[in-house]
Amino acid sequence: MKLAMTALAISLAGFTVAAQAQQITGAGATFPAPVYTKWGEAAKSAIGIELNYQAIGSGGGQNQILNRTVDFGASDAPMDPAKLESGKLLQFPTVMGAVVVIVNIPGVESNKLRLPGELLAEIYGGKITKWNDPKIVEANRDVKLPSMAIAPVYRADGSGTSYVYTSYLSAVSSEWKDKVGANTSVKWPAGAGAKGNDGVAATVHNTRGGIGYVEFAYAAQNKLTTVQLRNKAGHYVSPTMEAFSAAASNGDWANAKNFAVNLIDQPGDKSWPIVSATFIELPKDPKDPSRSANVMKFFDWAYKNGDDAATKLEYVPLPAKVKDSVRAAWHSEVKTPDGKPVF
Repeated sequence: MKLAMTALAISLAGFTVAAQAQQITGAGATFPAPVYTKWGEAAKSAIGIELNYQAIGSGGGQNQILNRTVDFGASDAPMDPAKLESGKLLQFPTVMGAVVVIVNIPGVESNKLRLPGELLAEIYGGKITKWNDPKIVEANRDVKLPSMAIAPVYRADGSGTSYVYTSYLSAVSSEWKDKVGANTSVKWPAGAGAKGNDGVAATVHNTRGGIGYVEFAYAAQNKLTTVQLRNKAGHYVSPTMEAFSAAASNGDWANAKNFAVNLIDQPGDKSWPIVSATFIELPKDPKDPSRSANVMKFFDWAYKNGDDAATKLEYVPLPAKVKDSVRAAWHSEVKTPDGKPVF
């Protein structure tokens, strides 16, 4: 009987913790959704905060936090500084990751195809339309390429992944920069749209001759065929955690306003050219300070305890100094109506 009562007491204690879990709501970027989900599962039992996160795309996340319909927004693309200011929002990074190029070409294995950035711009610009185009063959003399139509796939929704990818195309092609530019949504000269990283991945997987861009986590988890890209140093590199970390280590965080560091086409022999941080937008004047405090408590816990989970899911953790700078920003910029720090 005594053992039974003890077991009942333990069970009731666990029920009480679960019942008292404080919920926070967020919406936005699809790229960090896997790591936010993993952090959320662990944080619920560790600190009693339950995360409800909707992966609706960066554009949707920015709109929802500007309208204050969620506790925080999430975006792979840094929000426009003017919108941050007018929306009274603090922006901070959580993890870093890479965008990779995926293809579906019969007979071509992962990381065998080499593509310079300027050829990617010509493919998405509609100028290169066959996989055996002389320019592609020139960069891939040891790869047998078919006379097959190229089927570019892009994000149909407002997407931070698109912002990162088009930022890269703009960095390596002046024509792309002038005619198309970099944004969460652009007027694509060629190809077909699909929703979300998972939508692009599925469309390329099901389309012979397909090419697309996704966050690396989606490519790795779904065993998609990735390609080598030529970096700023002129070397072809495969998408690996080592290559992502090499690029991330060169970021100029100290001079990045709103933490919007540029990690595109960084120098270094081993650097992967398409790396970016992903961001959270949080009200500086929260309607419910206790909920904002729980958002910061959640990400503070993730900063301290979530790096291993992030790495296993193919993300690059933030440097310790950046995490400390974010904590300082939370304390100095997110205030209650009477001007006291929320966290």
